[in-house]
Amino acid sequence: MLYFDSDYMAGAHPEVMRRLMETNLEHTVGYGLDEYSEEARRRIRAECAAPDALVQFFVGGTQTNATAISALLRPYEGVMAASTAHINVHESGAVERGGHKVLVLPSYDGKVSARDVAGYIRDFYRDDTYEHMVAPGMLYITQPTELGTLYTLEELEELSRICRETHIHLYLDGARLGYALASTAADFTLRDIARLCDVFYIGGTKCGALFGEALVAANPKILPHFFPIVKQHGALLAKGRLQGIQFATLFTDDLYVRIARHANELAMKLRAAFEQKGWPVVIDSPTNQQFVKLPNEVMDQLRLSASFEIWGTRGETETTVRFVTSWATTEEDIEQLISLI
Repeated sequence: MLYFDSDYMAGAHPEVMRRLMETNLEHTVGYGLDEYSEEARRRIRAECAAPDALVQFFVGGTQTNATAISALLRPYEGVMAASTAHINVHESGAVERGGHKVLVLPSYDGKVSARDVAGYIRDFYRDDTYEHMVAPGMLYITQPTELGTLYTLEELEELSRICRETHIHLYLDGARLGYALASTAADFTLRDIARLCDVFYIGGTKCGALFGEALVAANPKILPHFFPIVKQHGALLAKGRLQGIQFATLFTDDLYVRIARHANELAMKLRAAFEQKGWPVVIDSPTNQQFVKLPNEVMDQLRLSASFEIWGTRGETETTVRFVTSWATTEEDIEQLISLI
């Protein structure tokens, strides 16, 4: 069976596993206060050009989002997000469970527009009854989006400008950030993201780590007393060095971006095969997620040998499906799938 369901199906990159094994029997202090976690923080701060940044490690993306959003918002505030956003669709109401409403904006291939963000905030405060309503306290975006698309640097700058002018937080979910940074369509860097976003996280679970995400706030004052908040959310890992070792490894010799670039290149090769066959790619994704509309009989035949995800519901005659490559996908995997196509 060939696996293209998601980018977290394999364990960890061999170099990450090697470092975990090498340090396995060492004794260090807990809760991310060890020397390996500090090394990872130094490397991340250097890549972000943010020497004073707060860097906090988490186990998974939903945990990161729920904890950060809870810490950033006041009790009467909500978070604006695209209708397709992960926090709105695929986190089982984790944000609402924390007491904050997701304020849904239109989605344009997974992205929100600066015009809609500015309009929502403007119209909210034009309503004489706004004190009775959930206030927009932050904007949530993902890079790449749930649909594999990218915000351009210009779009990020405009969203950042609006958020800062209206005094709301800009938060970026980077679960697949490596694949965004490695894309040939990317006109931004990690330094740009650190400069423009109040808080963001660097995804490890889907980008070569066994598990883990690294949340970054260039200005640590934006998240005061964050350590106890993390612990209140059950997100403080006692064996924190396991996360530090992984991120220190991923941020050595450009490993994080190199392995993501490999996944993107294979995704483009797969996309070309679908297009050559005449099966339309329904979203112009320059990253490792590819969305294709297949005749149902073709889809059912392919699923006998390859696993992938139906995106939404099954259509009457044809269905949109998602294929995802990862750092662990091989050339042989792609060649076998192309031969099936």
